[in-house]
Amino acid sequence: MVEKSLVVGRHHQKVVGYVLGTLLAAKTHVMIIQTMLRDFPPPPDCYLYGPVCVAETERGKGLAGALFEVLQRHMAGRPAMTFVRADNIASRRAHRKMGMSELGTFIHEDVPHIALGCSG
Repeated sequence: MVEKSLVVGRHHQKVVGYVLGTLLAAKTHVMIIQTMLRDFPPPPDCYLYGPVCVAETERGKGLAGALFEVLQRHMAGRPAMTFVRADNIASRRAHRKMGMSELGTFIHEDVPHIALGCSG
């Protein structure tokens, strides 16, 4: 956790969601991250956002956005990047609501993904 930030959402003492923020340098060995960064070079001081996980019972209530907002404050408003599978329409919609922009499509292991970013 030295190079990461973790935000956890709870409801009635039960974990219902979390989001992770990681320095780029900590994940550059991961192939899918390498592919995304090669196709979409990150802005200075950028961090990797995700994964974000929300319990099924809490989806559609704005929890992912609230978790991301806390993460952004913790990361001092730095720019963030992430990716989702191109066919994950619900996640793409949620990320747009959170202020992230679709940077474009990249292919990893024959699967199209969408790179997303926000300026912080």
